[in-house]
Amino acid sequence: MKRRAWLTLGAVLLGGGGVVTYAVASPSGGPAAVRAKRPVKVYDLALKGTTGGKQELPRTQTRQFSLVGVSWTGAVKRLDGTAQVRTRSLDSGAWSAWHDLEVNIDPPEHPKTGMRGASEPLWVGPSDGVQAQVVHKDGTTGALPKGLQVNLVDPGVVTDAETKATEPAAFVAEASSPAATPTDSTAPTDGTTVTPTDGQTGTSPAPTDPTSPAATDTTATPTGSPSASVSPSDSTSASPSPSVTTPSAPPSTVPEPPITSRADWGADESLSPDPSQYNADVKAVFVHHTDGANDYSCADSASIVRGIYAYHTQVNGWNDIGYNFLVDKCGTVFEGRKGGVDLPVLGAHTYGWNRESAGIAVLGEYTSTSASDAALASIARVAAWKLGQYGADPAGTVQLNAGASQQNYFGTSFTAGTAYTFQRISAHRDGYNTQCPGNSLYAQLPTIRAWAAGPVQGLQVTSVGGAGLAGSTYYTKGAVTLNWTTTTPGSLISKFELLVDGKAVTSVAGTATSAGTTLALGNHTVAVRAVHQSGKTTTSAAVNVVAETTAPTFTTTPNLSLRTGTVNTGAVPVTLGWKATDDAALQSVMLLSPTTATFGPTTTSSSRTAASGTAATWSMRAYDYAGNYRTASPSYTPVILQETSAVKTGSWTTRSSTSYLGGKSYSSGAKGASLTWTFTGRSASWVVSRASSSGQAYVYVDGVKVSTVDLKSSTTLYRQAIWTKTWSSSAKHTVKIVVVGTSGRPTVTTDGLVYIK
Repeated sequence: MKRRAWLTLGAVLLGGGGVVTYAVASPSGGPAAVRAKRPVKVYDLALKGTTGGKQELPRTQTRQFSLVGVSWTGAVKRLDGTAQVRTRSLDSGAWSAWHDLEVNIDPPEHPKTGMRGASEPLWVGPSDGVQAQVVHKDGTTGALPKGLQVNLVDPGVVTDAETKATEPAAFVAEASSPAATPTDSTAPTDGTTVTPTDGQTGTSPAPTDPTSPAATDTTATPTGSPSASVSPSDSTSASPSPSVTTPSAPPSTVPEPPITSRADWGADESLSPDPSQYNADVKAVFVHHTDGANDYSCADSASIVRGIYAYHTQVNGWNDIGYNFLVDKCGTVFEGRKGGVDLPVLGAHTYGWNRESAGIAVLGEYTSTSASDAALASIARVAAWKLGQYGADPAGTVQLNAGASQQNYFGTSFTAGTAYTFQRISAHRDGYNTQCPGNSLYAQLPTIRAWAAGPVQGLQVTSVGGAGLAGSTYYTKGAVTLNWTTTTPGSLISKFELLVDGKAVTSVAGTATSAGTTLALGNHTVAVRAVHQSGKTTTSAAVNVVAETTAPTFTTTPNLSLRTGTVNTGAVPVTLGWKATDDAALQSVMLLSPTTATFGPTTTSSSRTAASGTAATWSMRAYDYAGNYRTASPSYTPVILQETSAVKTGSWTTRSSTSYLGGKSYSSGAKGASLTWTFTGRSASWVVSRASSSGQAYVYVDGVKVSTVDLKSSTTLYRQAIWTKTWSSSAKHTVKIVVVGTSGRPTVTTDGLVYIK
């Protein structure tokens, strides 16, 4: 369905006093609809200027486009200045900031009639308005190239996947007839009117003999400032001449990566009618970036590739897209120049070096932003595959024959016909005076080479599942799972092998990060071996693993003993003691009941409280690092013997208070007065009240004096277990306390005796 558009007009003041006017194509309304397929379109809008050294794009109607550039007459002419564009978003209607276009790009080494000089294309996303200006270097009035144009590319809706997306609300379809020339009061006052070419520009000119002289503009030689771009194929040099005869595809030493074909990204093959030309082989791979925004959606990558293809063929006038392969930030690889991805197709990407190489371009701009790992991995896979077809090591170097005399970005001079040493994986700037592929991506080339060549980088075991680590040794009952990481992406790894005592026991895919096995009892070394797609191997540091199934033992069964502290009817202070050992490595001891706690392997006691008068199971479990364990669960009952249960001698007075155990206590200041308790148990504690006036008492155990206890305290305290005694086993015992009759403070107040049975 066709929809007409109207123009939104305006003007923007530029630096230097110039005014750029603009027009915006807007929809006639209606809801968004499912996209219908539409072809790729290229629109050419002429720039005008009234003063030397500056040309601008006056107000003009635009239709939908997503990629923009500037071109001029003369394929090898340089634009000695700056070109800027500003676009209006189709979705939001907002105008972008001004963008500088890269204009210092590789000229064709063998220009043909109809080829044009051009900037790098800039992907801006769906847009419907444009402003542009071209200014001579340093603002001088020097001459600019003739035939300056702004070139707009609408990549269309071509593939079935793209038709499933909904059309933007501001989508502008092609009108059924050319738009009228604006005639309102804001029209330019210079007496000129610009009408856009609303159809496609002409396809690339008819091919000429590739060895013939250029038809136009043959005097320029590339010696200018750095650029970030592509170039058509080389001229005749000492390099092998390309052939139109289709060669056979040699097998590679590594697998071919997944590649989106030209048909799948929607290439219009009528735009490149010339037959493909082929090199003898691929000796090197040059890495590029396409320039433009990095915030594109990977769902738009096919559209970006179509836009670059249309720009190269219909603006530059080349016979195909320049790059052999393109890679987006999500790692999708796109077939570039036609002729067969597995063949040495002559590309147009690196001035002077196309005859012996392939070119891979990453969508986006990487001057200050690093390329994603996904993109780096795909570059490495493509480079390794192409170089592997000819037995070349991606980490090696090679002699390439210069197809042109020039300097590269670093100032190295090349003479046509002379051989020079390059890395097998090099950057555009290594061969030509350009910033491409940007400082950040250039710094990532060593990573690409390492990933492509192998062996696997950064392999290390991170943990061993099913085992406990003690010191530098893991302990397991048998089944273990090794977990590992690498810095080389899994897409470049053929497989991992699990090694036990140096022998492979299992293997998993290159994308795996773990593998398991069951070890026989005993001591072992376990490691991981990574097999790169090249066949090169690397092995992790081995880990020591002991497989054992012997459970720990309690050499001292968990036991309770009374300790000093405050006694309550519901909580008696006790010490829980134990000792556990293991024949390999004890890991921990856990208290399971009547409460829970976890203790280290060297801890053998813990202060707790126990409920009096109630039998409780004190269950403990000892674990070793292999996961073996043993449980011990003895039962103990703390018992409170009130003072009334004791045998008395001498004078004792009963006292009453809620602060005493049971609300009562005995008190005596009579020298020699005594209380005796008899019980059967393994631990005992004497409970008293303390104050500044409290006196002393003798303690006898089983008829033997064992202690003199002073009850004096600067603060008044009640229910204090002041003296304790523990035996190795339970037996019948007597505890007797005798009042000393301390001078000036003879009184002793007792609250009973506690024992454990």
